[in-house]
Amino acid sequence: MVLVHGLWMTPLSWEGWVERYEAAGFRVLAPSWPGLEGGVEALRKDPSPLAGLGIGEIVDHYERIVRGLDEPPIIMGHSFGGTFTQLLLNRGVGAAGVAIDSGPVKGVLGLPLSTLRSARPVLGNPFNRNKAVPLTPEQFRYAFTNTLTEQQSQEVYDRYHVPGSARVLFQGAFANFNPQSPTKVDFAAKKTPLLFIAGGADHIVPPSLNKENVRRYHRAPSVTDYAEFPGRTHYTVGQDGWEEVADKALSWAVEQTTGSAD
Repeated sequence: MVLVHGLWMTPLSWEGWVERYEAAGFRVLAPSWPGLEGGVEALRKDPSPLAGLGIGEIVDHYERIVRGLDEPPIIMGHSFGGTFTQLLLNRGVGAAGVAIDSGPVKGVLGLPLSTLRSARPVLGNPFNRNKAVPLTPEQFRYAFTNTLTEQQSQEVYDRYHVPGSARVLFQGAFANFNPQSPTKVDFAAKKTPLLFIAGGADHIVPPSLNKENVRRYHRAPSVTDYAEFPGRTHYTVGQDGWEEVADKALSWAVEQTTGSAD
C-alpha cells in the first residue's frame, strides 16, 4: 500500500493510518514528495527544496516507487495526493485507488468560493509561483481544521504544517486553461477501481467538487465510487474519528482487489 500526502503536509500526516494498517498486516509505504525527505522542522527552517517543485516531477517520483514494487499496490492520496492518485491510475499503475478530499484534475470546472478563499494566500500573488509559501495559523484553520477549536487547530498546525510548493497549486488551479496541463487524465479510459472520499465540512475540496470529479468518470469501464463523511474537515486523515475513514478506505480497496472486504 502506498500513501500519498498533500500540499502543506508531509508523510507524518499519515502516522495514524500507517500504524493502523500495519497492525492489520499490510506493508505500508508513505514516501514524501521529492525534496521533502527532511521532515517538518527542517522544511520550516529551509523550504527551498519545495520552491519550483511541480506536479509532473512529483507524479514521476511516485510512479518510479510504485513500479519498483513486486506487485501493484493500493494507492491512497489525500488532498493533492488524491490528484496524484488519479494521475497514477491514469498512467496504469496501482491495483486500486482511494482519493481522500482530492484536489481536482483538468476538466473539473466548478471551484467553490471556499476553495478559492483557501488558496488565496498563494494564488493571490503571481510572484509566488516558484516559491514555497506557508499558511498562517488562521489561514490553516480556515482551510484544514475549520470545525476544530483554535487551540486544537494550532496543535495540528504545529505538528504537521510545512510551506507548500506554490507551483503545484498554480498548476492545479489553472489546469483548465492549459492544454498540456500535468493534471490531464483520460476519464473514459480508467481501468482501475477508484473511490472518492469527501468531508462534508471541507473548505478546500467540498463535496460538490468531489462529486463533479466522480461524474467525469461516468464512461470509465472500471468502478468509481463515492463516500461522504458529514462534518469532517480537510484534515480528515487526523481529525477525531479518522479511524472510520481509514477503515472505509481499506475495506473498499481490499474488496476491489480481492473480492472480499475481510
